[in-house]
Amino acid sequence: MFFDDCKLFRDVAHARSLSKAAQLNGISQPAATQRIHELERRAGTELLDRTTRPLGLTAVGKLFAELCRDVIRREQDFGAQVEDLNQSLEGAVRVVSIYSVGLSEMGRLREEFARVCPTATLYIELLRPDKVYEAVETGQADLGFISYPEHRRDLTVIHWRDERMTLAAYPRHRLAGREMVLPADLNNEAFIAFDEEVIIRKELDRFFRNNGVEVSIAMQFDNIQSIKEAVAQGTGVSILPERTMQAEIEQKRLVSIPLHAPELLRPVAIIHRRKKKLNRAGREFLKLVTG
Repeated sequence: MFFDDCKLFRDVAHARSLSKAAQLNGISQPAATQRIHELERRAGTELLDRTTRPLGLTAVGKLFAELCRDVIRREQDFGAQVEDLNQSLEGAVRVVSIYSVGLSEMGRLREEFARVCPTATLYIELLRPDKVYEAVETGQADLGFISYPEHRRDLTVIHWRDERMTLAAYPRHRLAGREMVLPADLNNEAFIAFDEEVIIRKELDRFFRNNGVEVSIAMQFDNIQSIKEAVAQGTGVSILPERTMQAEIEQKRLVSIPLHAPELLRPVAIIHRRKKKLNRAGREFLKLVTG
């Protein structure tokens, strides 16, 4: 029960919300509130500053949040060390990934991991980038796959690969037969863009500015799948990581045309909590992916 309370309070401290922490722990908000009140009763003082929005921590609450994080980390380390002593590869690895990486890579990785660790269980969930960070930071996931990684204090970032960006077009587009496309070739071209708040959109906007290119935004989306579909229907062209288009290229719904822009790459990284000790199955999965 103490470990459960530590996890709940850690999640409250991180999310700065009782309702979100309750959801992460699979309990109702009234139950979460009651457990926090009991922790405060045992501590003899308030742990949460309820006068602020979002929810804050008192000075004692900050100390207790650090204690909770340390307790949970040590409990996880204990489990991993026991597993090592038993020389067991049983157990679970929880992985979260952005959709574009998950849809193109996780099926293959699942099969390879099953061959290497047949007695271990691999859980994979596809999430938006902000939810990938949240799942890893709160301990809901062991590892996360993210593009354009942010360097955060509590996270270890392992560079995985740089993905080449190419022009995506439908097969009958006027540029589809080119062996190479220059940035200038895209001037005034109907373009399917990412939403403005998406990091890859900012990188592409910078690329266009640096090359003096102005495209005509026909549509914009927050995910690669929707962009691919719009391009396949002939609405416009786009610039995407080539690896994410393999299925559509094989189906002859899209063509990938190299860009004369060797600097245009999408970095992809694996993240995990800085002080989290992965269990043996988790270490084997990480070794498989990075080896």
